[in-house]
Amino acid sequence: MRGCHIRSKKLLLPVFSFYSHHQFRVHQRKHQESLFLVFVSIFSKEEMLAVFDKSVAKSPDALNSPDNHQELSALKNGFLANHFATLYPGSVTISLGSSGVMAYSLEKQNPLLPRLFVVVDDIFCLFQGHIENIAVLKQQYGLNKTANEGIIVIEAYRTLRDRGPYPPDQVIRDIQGKFAFIIYDSSSKATFIASDADGSVPFFWGIDAEGNLVLADDVKTVKKGCGKSFAPFPKGCFFTSSGGLKSYEHPLNELKAMPRVDSSGQVCGATFSVDVDAKKESSGMKKIGSAANWSTNY
Repeated sequence: MRGCHIRSKKLLLPVFSFYSHHQFRVHQRKHQESLFLVFVSIFSKEEMLAVFDKSVAKSPDALNSPDNHQELSALKNGFLANHFATLYPGSVTISLGSSGVMAYSLEKQNPLLPRLFVVVDDIFCLFQGHIENIAVLKQQYGLNKTANEGIIVIEAYRTLRDRGPYPPDQVIRDIQGKFAFIIYDSSSKATFIASDADGSVPFFWGIDAEGNLVLADDVKTVKKGCGKSFAPFPKGCFFTSSGGLKSYEHPLNELKAMPRVDSSGQVCGATFSVDVDAKKESSGMKKIGSAANWSTNY
């Protein structure tokens, strides 16, 4: 596979098996001796989709439209992934087991906002857009010259998760450019999702009939899985499994949800904006050992 790099390390080995519609599933296999760490980086452009089980990513209640009569589950029997594969016959579907599914296609790409699918260790990333200060971030995270945007945001996430008390809002503010990305960490069953401050990349999210989170850059795909319970992903915000939705532009302010009304006057999900009058209580920096997972505090 193009862009595939392998190096030896004592870790769990992701084993990829391809199925019909170019599906591949991730299996964890332990070895007592040195294991191979597989880096998969596909430098291509595609439509993207992610569906996460509600146990992995709990959607904001405000996304659920009271007038929604959608009774389908996006995950049951692979409903939305199969629909995606039908729309894009050359698409790739990645099963995340009980946690959900990710998918991408090589069709209908936007040359101004290229998309990447990258896997490093047990971390999966769908990235769309471009980073303007890519050279600065490569140096900041100690990456080589061939590292692309997907690898950079994965390394930013790993830095947040493993190595220090870096506020996630600062980590994302350091990324300059037009982007939207979806990260899934299979080792901790955690998600990390963000969009740039201007909402430059088309990016939507919604909640299906069973409370599962659906994300895609195609509004029709989200509507197929969520009915009326969807909205554009809030610009300048990030979402984590542990902390929910927050603003990285105004990290000290709460977010407020407002019902979103479409052109026909029907309520369709909700939009989220910074509440300038509601400040979060600050308890100062928590003193936690260096081995702790800092991302669970946000």
